[in-house]
Amino acid sequence: GGTGASPLSSIKHAGIPWELGLAETQQVLVENDLRSRIRVETDGQLKTGRDVAVAALLGADEFGFATAALVASGCIMMRKCHLNTCPVGIATQDSRLRKRFDGRPEHVVNFMHFVAEELREIMAYMGFRTVEEMTGRVDRLEPRAAIEHWKAKGLDFTPILHKPDVGPEVGICGTDTQDHGLEKALDNEIIRLAKPALEKRRPVEINLDIQNVNRTVCTTLSHELTKRHGEEGLPPYTIRINLEGSAGQSFGAFLANGIAVRIKGDANDYFCKGMSGGQVVIAPSERATFKAEENIIIGNVSLYGATGGEVFVHGRAGERFCVRNSGAMTVVEGVGDHGCEYMTGGLMVCLGATGRNFAAGMSGGIAYVLDEDGGFDNRCNHSMVELFPLKEEEDLQRVHQLVSRHHQYTGSSVAERLLARWDRSCEDFVKVMPTEYRKVLERMHLDSDMQKLAAV
Repeated sequence: GGTGASPLSSIKHAGIPWELGLAETQQVLVENDLRSRIRVETDGQLKTGRDVAVAALLGADEFGFATAALVASGCIMMRKCHLNTCPVGIATQDSRLRKRFDGRPEHVVNFMHFVAEELREIMAYMGFRTVEEMTGRVDRLEPRAAIEHWKAKGLDFTPILHKPDVGPEVGICGTDTQDHGLEKALDNEIIRLAKPALEKRRPVEINLDIQNVNRTVCTTLSHELTKRHGEEGLPPYTIRINLEGSAGQSFGAFLANGIAVRIKGDANDYFCKGMSGGQVVIAPSERATFKAEENIIIGNVSLYGATGGEVFVHGRAGERFCVRNSGAMTVVEGVGDHGCEYMTGGLMVCLGATGRNFAAGMSGGIAYVLDEDGGFDNRCNHSMVELFPLKEEEDLQRVHQLVSRHHQYTGSSVAERLLARWDRSCEDFVKVMPTEYRKVLERMHLDSDMQKLAAV
């Protein structure tokens, strides 16, 4: 978990310092003449300009700040991030607590200015003009002498400060520009075919084959769409894309409104991560000889951090399905371990079995899970959620509608079987809802009712 949510014992007595990992990474990459081709980033309790200077000398090109920047925004490290009770309104869905947040971007900017100023002073003292000049110069580091503390006395820093014996032609920092082959991306063809929609808002339909070497398909298309039409995008189904084959990693990442994609085949990890709109339907090819509901059709960490849109999956998903989903709606026919982990919003309907640790850290959104074997209770993480039978009329209508649409779009035999005996099928569903999220919604409904009464 993140620093804010982790118990103090996990932070103080687990893992290793970033200095060790960074030094080893730098040495291995330099010894194999690979260092110049990549950029190395390090993070983990970086707080000062001196931390950045040491990281650069050990080989880091980039530096990540999290805890310190969060504190600058107002975090007081209560370690309640996972409980929805953050007293300063940062890590919470509770509207009353969120009103307490008084952080501003300028606070973080000021903090970074102080870090940069301290780093500049250290660089001037050491004679470096740029950060790139000091990157990988581990020869400019030396252990502090005359240490008396019994824990530090006698420590051997030679492995950390070792500089590989290589020639001057071997780079020790990221200097080479990589060719990502973007000119070969499938999106270029899709954008060309979608020009009438992008430029004149005319509906188009595109039919193409796809292979697993085609990664982040529809992401550049979404960029072009958003660049022209903003966050609202285009009307639904303006750009219809029909694909057949095996989609590569991060298919549909950051998908925008107005794009509807149908895939006949399967997809790799990070399917629809960060999607903010549109629709994706995936089902096996008609030539497939396996039962879709018994096989994994999309990879791990699908819908990671999605904020909108809808996805219908005729088949099972891998592990960590809907992690950090905050707004997307999806129907799937089974998921692996850690489903709906850290979910904060959106809606998920699962028409099959789940793996263990379902709903870990789930603080928002709703999941409806078909529990025909009665074992879901043991596979669910109850630390932040409650389980309810499907009895409320609103829930019954919502799930029935989604299952019906799933059958309409995918031809799912599972959906067909459930709809055929819906009066009995609905009894097998379990509603998974975060405890604090439920209380917030109840309060909102109560406030709304009170306002209506006051108006009368």
